[in-house]
Amino acid sequence: MAETLEKTETMALGVVLERRRSHSPWQDWTWRPVAVIPGAPPVKGGWRRLREGDDWAHFHAATVPLELYRADTEGYRLNLSQDPPRLWVALRPDDAAEPGALVPFFVTASAHECEVYQISGHETVETVPMPPEVLALVRDFVDQHHVDVPFEKRERKRHHPDGPRRPGPDRTPDR
Repeated sequence: MAETLEKTETMALGVVLERRRSHSPWQDWTWRPVAVIPGAPPVKGGWRRLREGDDWAHFHAATVPLELYRADTEGYRLNLSQDPPRLWVALRPDDAAEPGALVPFFVTASAHECEVYQISGHETVETVPMPPEVLALVRDFVDQHHVDVPFEKRERKRHHPDGPRRPGPDRTPDR
């Protein structure tokens, strides 16, 4: 069982964040991931500006590992069935990088794994398109490791029309 939980594939992904001028009176900029760079080197010495326009800029903000686990092939299959398949990027606020910036710390291809971060309320989770190199890796991984688990319907408990049966003066306890 321990073997099924271990990660078996890893790929470094550079996360590209977009900073765009905000129209809100409460914040100057909005931040969101727009792409990943497969096999990107680590970011050293701060963020790297990739390109910019009048009111926006793209930064290589971080390089994080995409880790694929044998136990999560069902989540990868669900993602691959979508058109188009996506990657989920989890971000946390970090004013040390850029004022008001969100910094990526986690990337997943699993439709199930991202839910943990979506419901926490502390992180922001956004999707980006899955590049062809990552798509090929995930598809090959699923083909190699996925095992269908048949659905087994549970047997329902009997219903008592008078509510739960309790012992009374004229009843014997259910056994």
